[in-house]
Amino acid sequence: MNLKNVCLFSAIILMFTLVFACKKEQKPKIKFPSTDLAKESIIPKPLKTIATNSAFGLDKHTAIYTTKGAAGFENIGLFLAQKIKSKIQLNIPVNSENENPIERVIYINKSDSLDLKEPEAYQLYINQDSIIINANTAEGAFRGIQTLRQIIPTTSNDTLAKHKIWPVPSGKIIDKPNFSYRASMLDVSRHFFSVTDVKKYIDLLAYYKINTLHLHLTDDQGWRIEIKSWPNLTKIGGKTEVGGESGGFYTQEEYKEIVAYAAKRYMTIIPEVDMPGHTNAASVSYPILNGNGKTPKPYEGMRVGFSTLDTRKDTVYSFIDDVVREISAITPGPYFHIGGDESHVTKKKDYIYFVNKVEKIVQKHGKRMIGWEEIAHANVDSTSIAQYWTNPKTAKKGVLKNMKIIMSPAKKAYLDMEYDTLSKHGLHWAAYIPVDTAYLWSPENHDGIPRENILGLEAPLWSETISNIEELEYLAFPRIIGYAELGWSTQENRNWEDYKIRLGNQTPFLNCMNVKYYPSKLIDWK
Repeated sequence: MNLKNVCLFSAIILMFTLVFACKKEQKPKIKFPSTDLAKESIIPKPLKTIATNSAFGLDKHTAIYTTKGAAGFENIGLFLAQKIKSKIQLNIPVNSENENPIERVIYINKSDSLDLKEPEAYQLYINQDSIIINANTAEGAFRGIQTLRQIIPTTSNDTLAKHKIWPVPSGKIIDKPNFSYRASMLDVSRHFFSVTDVKKYIDLLAYYKINTLHLHLTDDQGWRIEIKSWPNLTKIGGKTEVGGESGGFYTQEEYKEIVAYAAKRYMTIIPEVDMPGHTNAASVSYPILNGNGKTPKPYEGMRVGFSTLDTRKDTVYSFIDDVVREISAITPGPYFHIGGDESHVTKKKDYIYFVNKVEKIVQKHGKRMIGWEEIAHANVDSTSIAQYWTNPKTAKKGVLKNMKIIMSPAKKAYLDMEYDTLSKHGLHWAAYIPVDTAYLWSPENHDGIPRENILGLEAPLWSETISNIEELEYLAFPRIIGYAELGWSTQENRNWEDYKIRLGNQTPFLNCMNVKYYPSKLIDWK
């Protein structure tokens, strides 16, 4: 902390003391038992933790204050207060006086420190009288309060005072992300998931500092996003899903609700419209789009690679322009994902022609194009992003074009892979991925993709074998927690033996959130 901030915080604490001293005589300091902040089960592992072996007494005499006039900071204070109340049933006022005397403060400070130049960087200082979260941005402050949430104990220590008090271990945490892009993908096409389900997944991801949710909105089995200029996409294409179940779709208002919910948690939504393959639901809705000139039938199976759009028809590009335009208008994030994978019946020259044209459409609507690694075969420019999932040679074509690469190798990062031969859900065409295999790899240097080309890490969850939130959670958790650490924590700071202990200690949070996680026998669940 620089001298300017030290003076500021000293002035704040002095102000609190002067304002509230007249209300009630100051109590002697509580004698907290020794704590060790460095041994707290924080996930992802912070960059640097220094313990000072005392504690902050969180209680009814605590208040939250935020930097006045700093955009977003008061909302973060309110968010923290709500999460504290839901965890320990303690009401804490935010930027207001309290009937009870205020003896300790949590201050969320907008800092101008050059040590916090990364947007998500934060500093957390905890002593007996104050908790101070420093960040240059509201996004950084939000990441900081996720760390604070994890170290607030679930039970009070009733021997320290006549009222309930929750000792928060004291010390200092200096933290910032390893990668700026840390994501999960959710396939809502093979099986549809409700707005409520998606919101719950967002809350769980945000707790572990994941900042992006990629929604796979269209596929052969279903079209899940309302396009007002092409209404049959949801009227017809939204009715089916794998296994003959009822399907579903998001209205644009519902999609905007998801986007806004994510934004309050500093999470970017990336929409994906998969093309030119994986398009049977689109062609069923509008047969004029179909690449073989036939009228297709609704599809509810799991086979891939049989569908394609007509890549030489102007109507197809008018359709794509409308789809990209309508979705981009309600998606404030910078990205639009065009899929591009497994288009096996599209001739290579037609595929290249298609991707080149669609890239320009995406750019026209103010977005940066992402596609699965196959788009690197086309003449895309360096602003587009390739998502590596199966073939490192293809991904390296993107590297040669100076593209950024999202690391999603199926053998390591696919959440829909079975844990083992006894898994209730999932597939295993790529590999079995137990909890240790999911953690024990390094996205920084995997399969020869240069570190400087890596945008970040994404763990995709395809939904062929799952149809409800409980089954989603079974495949995602606990592996997504490890992927969150791979994306945030530096390679030097990651250790399986240490991680598996911290993971086992996530049980109270997962149980509180009613997460139906896979109870891997590799982990000692507390």
